[in-house]
Amino acid sequence: MVDERRHIDRLQRSLDALRIPMPMSRVALDLVLRETIRRNRVRSGIVYLQITRGVARRDHGFPPPGTAPSIVITARNIDTSEQAAADGIAVITMPDTRWARVDIKSISLLPNVLAKQAAREQGAKEAWLVDQDGRVTEGSSSNAWIITRDNLLVTRPADIGILRGITRAVLIEAIKTKGLRLEERAFTVKEAYAAGEAFITGASQIVMPVVRIDGRSIGDGRPGPVTKALRRDFHNYSEWD
Repeated sequence: MVDERRHIDRLQRSLDALRIPMPMSRVALDLVLRETIRRNRVRSGIVYLQITRGVARRDHGFPPPGTAPSIVITARNIDTSEQAAADGIAVITMPDTRWARVDIKSISLLPNVLAKQAAREQGAKEAWLVDQDGRVTEGSSSNAWIITRDNLLVTRPADIGILRGITRAVLIEAIKTKGLRLEERAFTVKEAYAAGEAFITGASQIVMPVVRIDGRSIGDGRPGPVTKALRRDFHNYSEWD
């Protein structure tokens, strides 16, 4: 598993914020994750888990004290072809209508689902969400990045306005190690249109080049050299276990 420690750390932070107890120890959870992977014969894929407050009568309040949290884990193989990365993907922009605590990784993702579907219906892979000031927050299931024409990498800071992506965090370490220039700040849609390169990051997509935003070509319309290098070298900086 790649970056398991970081993912479970974020899971624990989110559970704490939502006042849901972890249903088992980290050691036990690690064993269950690995057994799920083994039973599903996954070699290159994803393992996914959801934890809820448990089985109880429907009510807007928390269930009675002592209710055991529920956990569901799935694992499946995914397509590891590099074709999408070689071609680059298209994204659209749309208003960010989510609640104010999207830094909590929860299953309350209806605005994200609607944004992703809107992107698909427009022939795009992802939707970048835009705040009321015209600045990009993040993608519906990814973090958003641009590279200016003078090779400055820009991504929104990990405040409560975005999910603190694990791939994003690892990539920031890689960028600093490589000596590349980075600014963690909000950027506008207009800045994104004018960028030399753009990409998204996420656990299943790693570093995925963006070559069109709202139908406009980014740079020369092909994955750029900095993005390709970051994708190539990403797993040199990940934790493998």
